[in-house]
Amino acid sequence: MRELNIIAREIETDWQGKVNFAARPYLSAMHALKNVDDYFGADSGRTVVSYFLSNATAWRGEKAREIKKELKKLLK
Repeated sequence: MRELNIIAREIETDWQGKVNFAARPYLSAMHALKNVDDYFGADSGRTVVSYFLSNATAWRGEKAREIKKELKKLLK
């Protein structure tokens, strides 16, 4: 599995236009995480990824579907 910070860079590259304001703090936190067991402040990586997925519905396309699927697998 890839590190969350690597995935976050790919999301930044693929997300066309401005990242949704509700997803931005979670995507920013993902840049500082290696895996879902790490913590960003008081939030676990699992929480960060879950909240990102909940707020990233505006991010669409084939790459978005692939990465969202990868992130969901990390939560299992």
